[in-house]
Amino acid sequence: MRKSLCQMILVMFLMLCLVSAAFAGPTVDSILKKKELVVGTSANLPPLTFKAKDGSIKGLDIDLARMIAAAMDVKLRVVEIPFNDLLPALESGKIDMILSCMTITPDRNLRVVYVGPYFVSGQSILTTKDVAMNINSVEDINKSDFSIAVPAGTTTEKIAKLMLPKAKLVIAGSTDGALDLLQKKKVKAMMADYPYTSVTSFKYQDKGFVANPPFSVEPIGIAIRPDDPLLTNFLENLLFLLKGDGMLDGASKRWFADPSWISELP
Repeated sequence: MRKSLCQMILVMFLMLCLVSAAFAGPTVDSILKKKELVVGTSANLPPLTFKAKDGSIKGLDIDLARMIAAAMDVKLRVVEIPFNDLLPALESGKIDMILSCMTITPDRNLRVVYVGPYFVSGQSILTTKDVAMNINSVEDINKSDFSIAVPAGTTTEKIAKLMLPKAKLVIAGSTDGALDLLQKKKVKAMMADYPYTSVTSFKYQDKGFVANPPFSVEPIGIAIRPDDPLLTNFLENLLFLLKGDGMLDGASKRWFADPSWISELP
C-alpha cells in the first residue's frame, strides 16, 4: 500500500514538474529531448562510486543516479571522469550532473549548484576492536599518548591538526600508507574519510578493524549547473520523496551495512 501510494505521488510530482519542456531550463530541456541523463563520477570512492571487476560502475551514487533517471523517464549514461576534472566537465556541458561523493564546500558552491545533501560523510577513525571500545568522543583520542596516522596534504590532515591538537599525529604519504602503519601496529589508529574506513573495516575483518562513526560533518551533494532552477527544484523534491519513502536510506544501508559487495572490488 505504501509503495503504491509513493508511486502515485511520484507520478503526480513528475507530471507537475515535467509537463512541458517549454518551461524547462537548458539542462532539463536537453535531457528530455535526448531521452538520456548523463552523470559524471570518478568511480574510485567505494562504496559511493567504484568500478567493479566486471567493468561496471556501482555504488550508492549510481543507485541514486538510476532513481533520478527513472523519475525523469529517461535512460542513464554514467561517464567515468577523474575527480578533479568533474567540475570542468559539468561546466562545459559534457555531463548533466555530478554524483561522485563530492563534498559541498564554499569554493565549489561558487561554481555550481548543489542539491542535498543526500549523504553525510566525515572524518572517521579506523582502529582495532579493543581500542575502539574506549572511544566515545573526540576527546578520547585527543591525547598525547594516542598515535594516529593521517595522509599528508589532505583534508584529513587539516582536520586532524585542527580537532586533535594534543594527539600524536603520524603523517603518512597516502591514505593507504596510513593503513600500512596501522597494520604494522606503529600507530593506534588511522584517520580518513568515513567511506574509506568503512570499506577497509569490511575488507580486513580478519584483522579486527573497526570504523568509528564520523566525528566531523561533510555533506555530499548532487552538483548541477546554476542555469536551470527547474532541475534544482525537481531534484530537491525527488530527494524529499526518496528520503520520506525510505528508498534512499535503504540504498545507503545496502552499501554500508552489508559487506557482500566487497567481493566485487578489483
